[in-house]
Amino acid sequence: MNLTWQNTREIGEALYDQFPDLDPKTVRFTDLHRWVCELEDFNDDPEASNEKVLEAILLVWLDEAE
Repeated sequence: MNLTWQNTREIGEALYDQFPDLDPKTVRFTDLHRWVCELEDFNDDPEASNEKVLEAILLVWLDEAE
């Protein structure tokens, strides 16, 4: 599966799976961006993200963590 910035739900779930013990409330956007780009299935332009997309990913991750 190729993930793009449009796949916020799948990316948030993948990050939860990769970092199950990390509290998403402590994550900086710079780290979040890097971790998304490092996901094995991620295949999109790293420069195509924005704050709104990162917030959506983080909200999914928060939802998964709760």
